[in-house]
Amino acid sequence: MIILGVDPGLANTGWGVVEQSGSRLRCLAYGCVSTDPSEALPARLAVIHETLVKVIERYDASECGIESVYFGTNARSALATGQARGVALLALAEKGLALGEYSPAQIKGAVVGVGDADKRQIGYMVRVLLGLDHEPAPDHAADALAAAICHAHMKSTRRLREVAG
Repeated sequence: MIILGVDPGLANTGWGVVEQSGSRLRCLAYGCVSTDPSEALPARLAVIHETLVKVIERYDASECGIESVYFGTNARSALATGQARGVALLALAEKGLALGEYSPAQIKGAVVGVGDADKRQIGYMVRVLLGLDHEPAPDHAADALAAAICHAHMKSTRRLREVAG
């Protein structure tokens, strides 16, 4: 199974592609869509959408783990992130991917073991869990890979609960 992870943001949308075979995970690719703040909003959103569609098609992803919007104290930033997340969700829907939505704390908990992990801890654990020889960069790509890992973990946990329950 090929899982796409997405860390949405208007300035930077991270993406990561992981192959799951049983309990084994392998990184296929990762990257970051960066948009130019001087461009109009529709053009920036189009770049995010088009890039994610190409990634889905290139790696034949069938499922996705995406980070939910963290509102915090900056409503303007949350709105921009929500718009980027919206076009990401549109790309996933157009390509028929099964979707799992996870809070930042859920993703950190699945990858690091604690919901308040910092960027350094996430990068380190993504490298270890995927057997990479380096930490993925930029942070947005590492966060996207973490979302894919979280999705793989949550799916297997749900399956175990379904079988047991």
